[in-house]
Amino acid sequence: MQRKGGRGKHGEEFDVEAVLDELYTTPPPGFVARREELAAAARTAGRAEDSRRIRAARRPTLAAWAANLLLRREPGDSRRLLELGEGLREAYRTLDPAALKDLSAQRRRIVAALARQAARLAEEAGHRLSAAAQQEVSATLHAVLADPGAAQQWAGGRLTGALDPPSGFLPSGPDAATATARPKAARTADGPAKKPAKAGTSPEDELAERRRIRQEQLAKARDAAEEAERRLRERREVAAEAQESLTRAGERRDEARREVEAAERRLHTAREALEDADRAGREAGDRYRSAMDARTAAEREARAAAQEVRRLEGRTRRGK
Repeated sequence: MQRKGGRGKHGEEFDVEAVLDELYTTPPPGFVARREELAAAARTAGRAEDSRRIRAARRPTLAAWAANLLLRREPGDSRRLLELGEGLREAYRTLDPAALKDLSAQRRRIVAALARQAARLAEEAGHRLSAAAQQEVSATLHAVLADPGAAQQWAGGRLTGALDPPSGFLPSGPDAATATARPKAARTADGPAKKPAKAGTSPEDELAERRRIRQEQLAKARDAAEEAERRLRERREVAAEAQESLTRAGERRDEARREVEAAERRLHTAREALEDADRAGREAGDRYRSAMDARTAAEREARAAAQEVRRLEGRTRRGK
């Protein structure tokens, strides 16, 4: 692993950006384990700050991972999508009807093709995208086309969640150029925007207006529900990641406890061996002292016997 201009404590180069790029193409089920492995490698290389950056990386949703994978594996198509987004936004700003019609048609074709490509790449990596996940990938690609900020996020290749296109942006169809030219209706305090009533409006027109308002309310409610569902999925991902971290911490704690218990058993055995050695030493000391006392007594007896022999020998010589 390399980091531009940086080296680990053993002299090897370490590139944390490349490490993070690799991490965000790791399938989400293996993300946390791979993140911990890479963070540990950075720490071993003496890159404490890089290790913290890697450990702070959030696990992407399946759709965000597929979008990241698409960017990395299909750079040419991804670049064309980004360029198309620039053209669409420029045409939208200048209200060029011909350009909008042509680019909008391209948008639909390219987004559909790239969404299928992302699904294929995900499946090849062992993870089939659900219909909901495929819709999130499509929404992300539409957001990339509509919003330069979203385009910049995706171009970084480290999305953690799906992106949502701005509401009402980049309309498609022949009326795309005139959509932004319509004046915005005033929004009331107790409902969505209403068009000013015209004199002589027929009951049928009023009914149609009420239906339109209800449709707007329903669309907004659906948007809010989808946003709430997306946030719920993100929270579930975060909770699952926290649960996985907790499980790994529990496993490390259990392993440490087993090592402590084994060390305590070894210590107990060593203490018993020490006590046995002390006892054997005391017994050997007692035997040594007894042997020394016996030797001293034997030496005294030997000296006394030698003196007696000399005395008797002297008497014998004098008696001759």
